[in-house]
Amino acid sequence: MPTEQERLTVTQGVALVLDGDLEGARARLSEVDFGVESLTDAVSGRRYAEVADAADRTDGANRGWGRVYVDLGAKPSWIVQVPHPVADQETERLGARVLRGTPGGVMVLAGAHRTAGEGDAADVAHRTDSVFHSVIDELMKRRLPGIQLHGFANESFPEFDAVVSTGAGDRAVSDSKILSRELTEEGLEVCRTYARKCKLSGKSNEQGLVAAEERLRFLHVELARRIRTDDDRLNDVTEAIRVLTRRWAES
Repeated sequence: MPTEQERLTVTQGVALVLDGDLEGARARLSEVDFGVESLTDAVSGRRYAEVADAADRTDGANRGWGRVYVDLGAKPSWIVQVPHPVADQETERLGARVLRGTPGGVMVLAGAHRTAGEGDAADVAHRTDSVFHSVIDELMKRRLPGIQLHGFANESFPEFDAVVSTGAGDRAVSDSKILSRELTEEGLEVCRTYARKCKLSGKSNEQGLVAAEERLRFLHVELARRIRTDDDRLNDVTEAIRVLTRRWAES
């Protein structure tokens, strides 16, 4: 696990990227062997800053602290959060599609499999001592709304394809209604926590708890595996989420 100082340094570097100071960010991040690269997305044509462990580029040991992608062509205005890449299969791919779908996005991607390490060491959705949480906390201090992507096994909630929740708070009920409506129009069966009790509602999610305390808009979205592993369905979900992120970008 990163130390408190290491988490702070990465977060300060990301903050400099958000402020448009890439050279300052590179200098700060180099203190913990992180780096910043400028990438152009082949699909959208947008330029993004990638904040990542420099060890990934030098065949060193990946510490599993994660990555952050920031749209360089627009003011940061919303977040897509991917806490369990690979473990929640295809959520990382969905996150990338959501990011490129609307200007002003920031994607925070966890760096380790959920079951890596001992106990819940890599379950960043339920810890506050990770780079993932620290960076999202910085973004929430800037009042950015966010959507966090999760996945569940088909058999764990067979009657639904998706669960849309506001987590521990209620600031994003209107956003939840919009997303639930859009997913339903795409043909998904959606459990809406604003209307009924649902499994997998993310009430104990740490990022959601911070959002609730700060009265910020936060959505916790769970998708069945059958949806995540079907490319057409994944595109449907992307389009539904884009309706919401466009509203966030314009607000």
